[in-house]
Amino acid sequence: MIFHITPQQSWEQGKQIGVYHSDTLATEGFIHCSTPKQVARVATVFFKGQKALVLLCIDPAKVHAEIRYESAAGDSYPHIYGSLNLDAVCDVLDLPANVDGSFHIPALPGPS
Repeated sequence: MIFHITPQQSWEQGKQIGVYHSDTLATEGFIHCSTPKQVARVATVFFKGQKALVLLCIDPAKVHAEIRYESAAGDSYPHIYGSLNLDAVCDVLDLPANVDGSFHIPALPGPS
């Protein structure tokens, strides 16, 4: 499973046009996570205090674009280089911010 944090509005725009593009696509691909620990770290570092975020749960077997696993902060993170086909998204979870700006990470689905 691959997880991607994005503003709700960006996800809604992707659904309207039929394909999702991350705002960092041109420069670094998507920043994705593959574990709850990675989701918590990325949410805290890059999204602290932001509201109206969702967590896309992505089946890597259904992704049409290239996936590369790259090292950062002593861990391996999956990056998708190219547009994300919507049928690869198997669930969309709310990612609520706590009062202190940190995040409550929802129960994440495991591999199917």
